[in-house]
Amino acid sequence: MRGEVTQARRIRSRIVADLVQLTELLDALFRWAHMIAGIMWVGNSMLWNWMDRNLEHSASDSRLSQGKIFMVHSGAFYDVEKKLLEPGHLPKTLHAFKWQNGFTWMTGICLLIVVYYFNHAALLVDPSIANISPEVAITLSASALLTGWIVYDGLWRTIGDGNPRFTTALSVVLLFGSIYAFAHVFSGRAAYIQTGVLMGTIMTGNVWFVILPSQRALIAATKSGAEQDPSLSLRAKQRSIHNNYFTFPLLFIMISNHIGAATNHHLNWLVLIAVMVGGSGVRHFMNTRYLGEGRQRPVGAWLAPAAVMGCVAVCGLFVITRVGGAKAPPRAAGVVTFARAQEIITRRCVPCHSEAPKLWASAPQGIKFDRKETIQLMASAIYEQAVRTNAMPLGNQTHITEDERGELRTWIENGANFTP
Repeated sequence: MRGEVTQARRIRSRIVADLVQLTELLDALFRWAHMIAGIMWVGNSMLWNWMDRNLEHSASDSRLSQGKIFMVHSGAFYDVEKKLLEPGHLPKTLHAFKWQNGFTWMTGICLLIVVYYFNHAALLVDPSIANISPEVAITLSASALLTGWIVYDGLWRTIGDGNPRFTTALSVVLLFGSIYAFAHVFSGRAAYIQTGVLMGTIMTGNVWFVILPSQRALIAATKSGAEQDPSLSLRAKQRSIHNNYFTFPLLFIMISNHIGAATNHHLNWLVLIAVMVGGSGVRHFMNTRYLGEGRQRPVGAWLAPAAVMGCVAVCGLFVITRVGGAKAPPRAAGVVTFARAQEIITRRCVPCHSEAPKLWASAPQGIKFDRKETIQLMASAIYEQAVRTNAMPLGNQTHITEDERGELRTWIENGANFTP
């Protein structure tokens, strides 16, 4: 009987290990695809936006022309014209751009599921922030995405056309409110990613439910010989501009998992808001740089305010993160030996950071504390992550205590040496 129980445990352990490894491989696959699709989507978006702002008009242009632009690239010249078509004059081949966005969103959702919903939502939930179950956290995360799109789209379909400034202000307030709420429900890293996925969902909704339908209506009207509805084009352009302003903040969120000083700060929501204001502001002044007809504002007229907005983002990262950070645990009384520090690290850190981790398929960031030399070499990183910011262990899954953090602090501040 005991042998059967032991065998069952071994099988269960092997299944868990295989699932953990599969999760890590799926993470790598979807992350790679997400990056490729995102580069294609953002690159296309910026190019189209730049062309729209640099179109040139001439007296010889037809009544349907909205401007031309000449570009040089890859050893030749490009003559591009933006225009409407005469009813019934649709070209045989017509290129459209939509799947870059579609694949970016789909791979992003897959990443959200694999990284934050799998493994009992270990990276989504932080009991020190909100003591909620994995099921509740996942439900809140998924429903927030759907609710966010419905509210945003509803606002712009109802009052957006008549009062765009008010609707813009209200949309910004709701987005910032969502960031604050996410930071008080999910773990720090998850709050940033949840915000990014919400923004990506809104951007994708704009593409598939507003921009593409207007393009299909435009094509259908041209085919049938009917007049084209200009309001559809205006609404599509409006949503395209919204997506354009989201771009820089969203790119920051995509790398935010590597910025623990921001995501794990108690004012992480304010840091993100500052970065979003700064990033969108830089994008705005880059947009207003172009006056059309090949003309640009003087460099100082757009670069100076863009630099100011960039400073807002920098302040978010370098100033707010230094304001009232996590209170360091009190130092331990007396001398803390290396043996004691190693005991704490073995119990609280090695389950993730080792040659054979129990909680992951491989050690995160390749950091392993199996050897005492590595522990001493990484002492400053241990201090930053486990003492100063309490960022590690993630969600305190290994239940490190404040006294143990204080002992690590004492050992490191005393030189992190191999005292007997």
